Amino acid sequence: MAGQRLDRYLAERHPEISRARWQEWIETGQVRVNGQPVYKPAYRLRPGDVVDYTLPPDRPPDFDLTPEAIPIPIVYEDEYLLVVNKPRGLTVHPAPGHPHGTLVNALLAHCPSLAQGSAVFRPGIVHRLDKDTTGLLIVAKTDLAHARLSAALQRRAIERRYMALVWGVPKRTQWTVDAPIGRHPTLRKKMAAFPPEAVQQGKARPARTHFALVRHWNHFALLAARLETGRTHQVRVHASASGHPVVGDPLYGGVRKPPQSCPAPIAYALEQLQGQLLHAAELHFVHPITGEPITLRAPLPDDFEQFLRLLDAYDAPEGR
Repeated sequence: MAGQRLDRYLAERHPEISRARWQEWIETGQVRVNGQPVYKPAYRLRPGDVVDYTLPPDRPPDFDLTPEAIPIPIVYEDEYLLVVNKPRGLTVHPAPGHPHGTLVNALLAHCPSLAQGSAVFRPGIVHRLDKDTTGLLIVAKTDLAHARLSAALQRRAIERRYMALVWGVPKRTQWTVDAPIGRHPTLRKKMAAFPPEAVQQGKARPARTHFALVRHWNHFALLAARLETGRTHQVRVHASASGHPVVGDPLYGGVRKPPQSCPAPIAYALEQLQGQLLHAAELHFVHPITGEPITLRAPLPDDFEQFLRLLDAYDAPEGR
């Protein structure tokens, strides 16, 4: 069975439980491989893997797919898909700790018919953004659109660009972080960058991010990040691995006490931040049905722009 997907393997062993239910169970951390939750239904089994689990109940009792009238900015929509500009603080789909009030609940109020997707608790969702990351996210309305968009994502045919405000000023104007990403060995909510051999060991998956310096101040820099892969927390992990964590990021070193040389208005603004200053700013992809090339851009959210204006006023290098 080496090379088989984990969700397919489990569905074949227990045909009385649907593959979609196994996908839910895997993504909520209830299936372990070699003692660690894997969270990825597409994980490929390797020789020697030990899989353990408890059979799932009929339905996670705290997941609520009731439509909710939550305002969501829509930047593109047709009969096959839509693209939203996700606001900060909105979780993408129901999960333990976030049973309702999610983007999925809002989408179901706007469009009751969404693609089934890879799991019933996240209909239509093609890819995800962290709760406190803002920006563009694709949602499929039909199963065919979802399948083709997911395939395009797998073959890296959907280009995603982020803007990130980071601590410190990089010495380079362009660089690439090529470091596999996997679940942190001791902290379940965190991911971590691993050495290359971790891929063969099954501890991490390949991950590559291209960074470019857009502008800088005395204590901060604005980076453009282009994803070549799409791992969980990828920009945040790779920015931190570069020595420049995303400002406001509580998991990867972005919440810190500013140096004494940092002006007081900026120090105060840092205390008021509600999450990391990371924004999914651009999407480039081919429409899954019509074949039309689509390019979408979303401006920085107001709190991000306000922070940049504060930097211009109080932290600009001399001579600028």
